[in-house]
Amino acid sequence: MSFGETPITVIGNLTADPELKFTASGQALAKFTVASTPRTFDKDSGQWKDGTSTFFRCAAWRTLAEHVAGSLAKGSRVVLSGRIRQHDWQTPEGENRSMLAVEVDDIGASLRFTTVTVNGKQPRPAANDAWTTGPNPAASTVEAAGEPVNEPPF
Repeated sequence: MSFGETPITVIGNLTADPELKFTASGQALAKFTVASTPRTFDKDSGQWKDGTSTFFRCAAWRTLAEHVAGSLAKGSRVVLSGRIRQHDWQTPEGENRSMLAVEVDDIGASLRFTTVTVNGKQPRPAANDAWTTGPNPAASTVEAAGEPVNEPPF
């Protein structure tokens, strides 16, 4: 994240299936909207009441976009982190418009009300990674696509 960017964490539900597109250069882009609705407990009635929903238009890029489109659907409860971006444009009539959107850095299914099964092979850190006491914890070896890659852990 660059200096001066506005980070945000959103918890809510997808309002529709993610829309996966590809740019002219072949970059994957998933667009979707997350509705976040606060709930409060009304002591007088003894019931939970929904507040006003806030809708966040979101965009995920590259591999994350493909994972979002392949994993999430309308109604999925998610926790996402990203950065607020302002988009400005002009209508054909010459009117200036702008909107805020979230550029998603990471997203996952919320486990608050459900369970999920994670599929796919995750790379395992080498024995001397940053979480163990090895001769050089500043450099770890992680397998990526079957080939070892040396890179700092942070």
